Amino acid sequence: MVGRQVTVIRALNSEDWQAIRDVRLRALEDAPDAFTSTSGRESAYDETKWRDLAVTGRWFVADDGELVGVAVGVDGWSGDPQRRELVGMWVAPSHRRRGIGGQLLDHVKAWAVSDGATTLTLGIREGNEQALAAYVSMGLRLSGESMPEVGHPTHVIVEMECDLTPA
Repeated sequence: MVGRQVTVIRALNSEDWQAIRDVRLRALEDAPDAFTSTSGRESAYDETKWRDLAVTGRWFVADDGELVGVAVGVDGWSGDPQRRELVGMWVAPSHRRRGIGGQLLDHVKAWAVSDGATTLTLGIREGNEQALAAYVSMGLRLSGESMPEVGHPTHVIVEMECDLTPA
């Protein structure tokens, strides 16, 4: 019997811009309704744009010989120095329900704590019950806040959050 390939979670940086581009485009193509951007838009980005994106947040990927998941931690838009945000979370359909999302989330949480945060937030599109259930199962809760999606004011983004505890 052949065992499963071990999945390693690792951080990427601007030198890894091609890997960031590739996994991000796969995510956008696989789950276009889960993100506020599109594959068509981001596939037009040049190397400079991808390198810039690589340093605007802390990118983590799940790697089992190919990149099968991604999550990005960013400062967020609240301006609150105690809050960080999880964006762009995705796991390949072939690797879902294996705990990879939780591992990616744990790495983003650890980064956020090391960066001085006490709260991690994320936004999901209202009606994305699969994502809501997944995040609840990983310990996040609805914050009670929501906002219109930028560029699509009829779409609502629902905020989720969790408290962070230093290790």
